[in-house]
Amino acid sequence: MSALAGVWNFDGKPDAAGTCARMLAAQAIYGPHDVSQWDDGPVALGRRLFRTLTEDVHDRQPLAGGAGRFTLVADLRLDNRDELIGALRIADAAETADSAILMAAWERWGESCFDRLVGDYAFALWDAGEHRLTLARDPLGARPLHYHRGLNFFAFASMPKGLHALPVIPRRPDEERVAEFLALLPEGESASFFQDVKRVAAGHVVVVAPGGIAARRHWQPQRRTLKLASAEEYAEGLRHHLDQAVRAQLRGAGGTVAAHLSSGFDSSAVASTAARLLAPEGGKVVAFTAVPLEGFAGPALRGRLGDEGPIAAKTAALYPNMEHVPVRTPGRTPLDNLDRNFFLYDQPVLNLCNALWGDAILDGARARKLSVLLTGQMGNMSISYDGLTLLPQLVRRGHWLKWLREGAGILRRGHLKWRGLLNQSFGPYAPLPLWTWANRVFEGRKVGIGAYSALRPERAAELDLAGRARARALDLFYRPRRDGFESRLWVLRRVDLGNHFKGALGGWGVDLRDPTADRRLIEFSLAVPEDQFLVDGEIKALTRLAFADRLPPEVINVRGKGYQAADWHVGLTAARPALREEIDRLAECGPAAAAIDLPRLKRLVEDWPDGGWETDDVAASYRLALLRGVSTGHFVRRATGSNA
Repeated sequence: MSALAGVWNFDGKPDAAGTCARMLAAQAIYGPHDVSQWDDGPVALGRRLFRTLTEDVHDRQPLAGGAGRFTLVADLRLDNRDELIGALRIADAAETADSAILMAAWERWGESCFDRLVGDYAFALWDAGEHRLTLARDPLGARPLHYHRGLNFFAFASMPKGLHALPVIPRRPDEERVAEFLALLPEGESASFFQDVKRVAAGHVVVVAPGGIAARRHWQPQRRTLKLASAEEYAEGLRHHLDQAVRAQLRGAGGTVAAHLSSGFDSSAVASTAARLLAPEGGKVVAFTAVPLEGFAGPALRGRLGDEGPIAAKTAALYPNMEHVPVRTPGRTPLDNLDRNFFLYDQPVLNLCNALWGDAILDGARARKLSVLLTGQMGNMSISYDGLTLLPQLVRRGHWLKWLREGAGILRRGHLKWRGLLNQSFGPYAPLPLWTWANRVFEGRKVGIGAYSALRPERAAELDLAGRARARALDLFYRPRRDGFESRLWVLRRVDLGNHFKGALGGWGVDLRDPTADRRLIEFSLAVPEDQFLVDGEIKALTRLAFADRLPPEVINVRGKGYQAADWHVGLTAARPALREEIDRLAECGPAAAAIDLPRLKRLVEDWPDGGWETDDVAASYRLALLRGVSTGHFVRRATGSNA
């Protein structure tokens, strides 16, 4: 990984080198192993290197190419490295860094190279011949890249703190983006959490010229239907693509790799595949599972598995080269790392409860000197898609006999109850009043922003967040979706994890990698017919078939989802005095008080529940609204420089 920075003075001032150096220095935590930069008077580009790949010892960025026309800085890992080396006929492959392969690809194909690149990347390329700067990020945005357009200059940096090293770019929160975050709106095209700092969106390319800035999407999967002869062939294709993704992302991990391991399909499939691939060479997987505190006996949320440790242990037991490490968080509270979060991520943390055990796993990986941690965050949209959007499609097409067969199977297998089946099938077409009434009467649930968000209702109305949500294809009342292709693509693009991945590297020296987000795997999964995922009422049918030989029956036959923080309220209760103090500070911070319903948060802290933490209403109020409100408010307070 690398931290990037660059500046272009449109007025021709020849002091770009010093400006670039300041931005690089501000990002030192993300690249401690080497720093280098290039300048040509009014233009300068640089990078700080964090060595995570064997070939990084040969990294000589910034790179020159095109007979001096191009200069490149890149933060990347190319997962189809061998394929590119062959196509580009690179002879000394062992001594070629991924950045040099990217430069060769640009020299050969120009912007068409995006169709050939697989992996995690963010890069900036200066074209002296065309007098333009090109910025780009990989399809799902695993590497961050931010920029600022000033009056007479343009600057970019991996993280906002690089840009804030310049006095002309003051650090202020983007209050509209903060409100969108509290309402769980999907990422916009370019907004970051800081005013006047833009984000190169995932899967986009941004071209900068003196006359303006133009952005376009370079990754747009086409809707297509893969037609294979049998279910087993689809399963073999899924296995092949996951094997390919995991194998590529093991590069640089050495003999031992860390992995998340839950009771579900995604992390289990990734960890077990890594174990299979490493076994012939004597390699090892250290699999971390978040489990409740010793002696915890409280219930989990409805339909959720509160302790994933025993099932995860069953997966680990299948592989002699997999060590299972249960992770507990005694003595920790969700508020412990608020200041550290602000520094590492340059944005608020969405779920402080999950961050609690996520940080503990990163602590465990660092303690064992493991530099790569495999996850399965995008698996629900690739390898373990449930196929439930087939139901509204059958309704729309009038295929009632097939709908009855699938519905009966779903009920028989216990995946849904009859109300859930009707919601999933007819909810996409239900008028909003009917949907809200049915949820209130039959499920006892509130729907809408107020159910899960601490955003002030007046602020939501002022910004017309309902209209913004519609423009980004978000139903704020969360009716089921009717189109599986569009639904999965929308979810994949909903969040931007680049800052989180960079923060984990800077804070722990651990490179987070997600094989389930591999571009080839996603494109294959999107092309599989939905009736391969939902078969005879069995959701995730293709996943169960594909990985039956890799996972224990307890995982293959699991019903419901795991819950890696069933004891979340223990740490939260211990943090109650700190919650009071933080909310009082937020009341003294104008932008925070304008966005967050602080009276509601105060009431929640004072009216502390004696139980019922497993119920939907209590979890929505405390785990979601309260903690997200505090996390976001703290970010705003720090970003404004408040002394409260």
